[in-house]
Amino acid sequence: MKVLFLTNTAGQGHHSTAKALYDMLKSEGVECRIIDTYEYTDPVRYKIIDRGYLMATSKLPKAYGMFYRAFEKMPKRESLYSPMNVDNFILGLKLKKFFDNEFNPDVIVCTHVFSAQVVNVMKARGWIKAPIIGIVTDYTIHPFWEDVPYVDYIVIASEMLTMQAVKRGISKEKILPLGIPVNPKFSKKIDKAEARDMLGIDRDKLTVLLMSGSMGYGNIANVLAQIDSIDADFQIIAVCGNNNNARLRIKNMKTRKKVYCYGFVNNIDVMMDAADCIVTKPGGLTTSEALAKNLPIVMINPIPGQEERNVEFLLNNGLAINATKTVPVDEALYQLFMYPEKLENMKANIRLIGKPNASRDIANFILSLGSKNNNV
Repeated sequence: MKVLFLTNTAGQGHHSTAKALYDMLKSEGVECRIIDTYEYTDPVRYKIIDRGYLMATSKLPKAYGMFYRAFEKMPKRESLYSPMNVDNFILGLKLKKFFDNEFNPDVIVCTHVFSAQVVNVMKARGWIKAPIIGIVTDYTIHPFWEDVPYVDYIVIASEMLTMQAVKRGISKEKILPLGIPVNPKFSKKIDKAEARDMLGIDRDKLTVLLMSGSMGYGNIANVLAQIDSIDADFQIIAVCGNNNNARLRIKNMKTRKKVYCYGFVNNIDVMMDAADCIVTKPGGLTTSEALAKNLPIVMINPIPGQEERNVEFLLNNGLAINATKTVPVDEALYQLFMYPEKLENMKANIRLIGKPNASRDIANFILSLGSKNNNV
């Protein structure tokens, strides 16, 4: 069986989603490939999208949010002769060479709607027969997923988003509410005291995990200073990602609390097990990892657009609290710590709604499609 993962570089989450499933299926003996659709078909566009996304979300977030909301309101555009699909036709011609000459998959998995748009046109033209699965990597339905009728299945984060998907024009029969796939290590739980011992921190002290994401967005040092001002006894794990300036600034800060500061790390799963809550941007992947670990979330600095939609979903379902200009992060955490029952209630909601086994469930579904194709 051969599975092709098509992704697009717009932040790290889409590739990480593909990699989680890739690793799961490789362990089952499945032949897999991951390619960035734009990098393969149009390297110039790939660089523009990659740099443009980082620029828009970090330097022009309000403008990014405005365009995102405008796209949300646009009607369905299924015509193969629309300007967008004419463009995707051209990209599909280039991608077809990969299918014909290098790797002809039994199943195609798209972790970004841009990739789904290209293979949607290819399947409409009869160039490919393999079933196509699209994976939505946030707690909402992104614009354009309603415009890919030849994508056979669309995986969404929760069954509670099914109504939104149907209202957007997606056939209910295509919807698979299996969750957002994350690395399987986030589905395994380590005892809190053991995780703290592994990190070399106080095993008996309340612990806050502060993250800025892999790209180091946000002024994490200022957030840390606010958290440090809380009149309570706890320790802080601060993960700065690739933001070396923030890491150096935190290293030189004088704090009331014990702060353990890191740059980019590969053991976030252990840190989540060691923590009592996480303070982070509400990106789809980080959020899903925290939910898989049954870890209450304090959300900060959402990017206008899809992360604002994540905030709405998490708040409405009691999975997180949100720090704002009028309720800053120190007040939000203070309120969360006031009653231990609040943390327990959030954990109960997470157990009800979270999808810790999403990677395994989606992998099993992919394997079932391969079995069906082999029996035809």
